[in-house]
Amino acid sequence: MTYLDRPPPRKGPPWAHNSRGASVHNALAAWWRLARPERTGRAAGELLERGWISDGYVDVAQSQEYLLWTRPQVESYASGLDPQAEPVGVERTVAAKTSVIALSGRIDRLDSRPGQGLVVVDYKTGREPPSAHDARSSLTLALYALAAGRSLRRPCHAVELHHVPTGQVAVWLHTEESLERHLRRAEDIALECAEADERFRSDPQAGRGDEVFPPSPGALCGWCDFRAHCPEGMAAASQRRSSDGLTAPGAA
Repeated sequence: MTYLDRPPPRKGPPWAHNSRGASVHNALAAWWRLARPERTGRAAGELLERGWISDGYVDVAQSQEYLLWTRPQVESYASGLDPQAEPVGVERTVAAKTSVIALSGRIDRLDSRPGQGLVVVDYKTGREPPSAHDARSSLTLALYALAAGRSLRRPCHAVELHHVPTGQVAVWLHTEESLERHLRRAEDIALECAEADERFRSDPQAGRGDEVFPPSPGALCGWCDFRAHCPEGMAAASQRRSSDGLTAPGAA
């Protein structure tokens, strides 16, 4: 519905947990753009407050409650960073091309560390701290590493998931072989998508898109941005409130 339907269907209302995550990401990106002496924990909190996105919250009071809860988390995380350790890139776009697909993505932070080469850093703000398994199995992180290494012509095998609320870091060190496995997986997905896309576009009979992209209804349909356009999704689950994805203040 996002990439194929034209015009694309209208999405549902914004989600508060996405607004919170975007606010944290934006604040940390802006923190690295400060002069080095200004990179303090307090500065990160001020950036968060100035750029706080309130979309999706029940009301102003709830938005402020989550801002007051999130600010010390961001300040604590930023206080643990080395302001002198200039990243190679912040919100850095990297790209790579194979005979099958063209990859591009924007990395939250790309570090360069002695003995490690380039390190992909991805911020997380969800309920649970990610694990090493999450870092190892992430197709996105692997493709970031592969594209960063090819774009900058430097070794890039380490990927990290930084859980801002707790400060915990999940680390995985890829090999060339594991990165290639992830790349082959991405290429397989791309070929399947291209085949389905071609069948969808070449279908002479309008309204047969569900035969190519059949609905797969379930409990997650309540979270779908396009639920209002999907009878199967509406029947499968009730619409979740825009603030239902928030972690309760005080929880990990």
